Amino acid sequence: MSFQGQTEYEHKGPKPKKGILLVNLGTPDAPEPTALRRYLKEFLSDHRVVEIPRLLWLMILHLFILPFRSKSSAKLYASVWTDEGSPLLAITKRQGAALQQQLDADYAEGQLPVVIGMRYGNPSIKSALKSLAEQNVRDITVLPLYPQYCAATTGSTFDAIARELQSYRWVPSIRFINGYHQTPEYINAIGQSITNYIKQSGMPERLIFSYHGTPQRYLEQGDPYYCFCMQTTRLVVEALGLDNEHVISSFQSRFGKAKWLQPYTDVTLKSLAEQGVKRVAIICPGFSSDCLETIEEIEVENRDYFIDAGGETYDYIPCLNDSQTHIDMMHKLIKQNMV
Repeated sequence: MSFQGQTEYEHKGPKPKKGILLVNLGTPDAPEPTALRRYLKEFLSDHRVVEIPRLLWLMILHLFILPFRSKSSAKLYASVWTDEGSPLLAITKRQGAALQQQLDADYAEGQLPVVIGMRYGNPSIKSALKSLAEQNVRDITVLPLYPQYCAATTGSTFDAIARELQSYRWVPSIRFINGYHQTPEYINAIGQSITNYIKQSGMPERLIFSYHGTPQRYLEQGDPYYCFCMQTTRLVVEALGLDNEHVISSFQSRFGKAKWLQPYTDVTLKSLAEQGVKRVAIICPGFSSDCLETIEEIEVENRDYFIDAGGETYDYIPCLNDSQTHIDMMHKLIKQNMV
């Protein structure tokens, strides 16, 4: 017995398209306690973010963290909120629009749509995938905007996309870019930011690469994030010919009492000032967009730590945001992965 397909048959509908999904971490809808509670609940309920036994953690989250942290976090977000809303969302939208413009120059306009989605908050990954489906996109290239792979960010993004696609009758093809910390274009973009700063302001006594922290046990259990951060610093230092003795990698934004990746950024800054270092510059290569953790924590809070401990000049080098080198990097990375 043999089976033969109906070669003349075609599924009804327009010709399928390819599309791009840019994903960033997310942001609350407003700098208000209610919005923060909703956002933090989604974020901190993710088992990839907090690897504590569920029952115990959910009790801590709902009884202690959400009732109190929502109010304090709302005040912090209010301090960085802009006329466009959340800095992270506004910048990600600009990144998507700039990338779309470049892709429209490569293909017919609208043939390769770019949609953004937030892992937590809005616009959600669910709404982004729905938008692509409504545009008849059957082949999606996903670019999570986290240069260094980490289970809590990139891995969680994969989880969310896979979970949402479980409800699809016709699952699209997926190309998932799970990191780009070692690509020449990314290293060049970070290096260009530092070079531009040095040309304008001169070389600081210490150049600090501050990455978002994770619990130390994640590294011990096999997460490569720490190693990828160290590799990023090394590649940038080599590309620029910097003196290793004047470059420090550190980790910020720790939460809770567990041991996190070290050295800690805030402790490092205080120690440098106490040792007589008067001038530092700091860059955050793990963030693709400026956000609360860079604008408030690094540019304001950590500046105070350094100055109060005796430092004199503290310069923050902004994230790549929607700079041309960053958009060019995304453009090349996506085209390479679409093949």
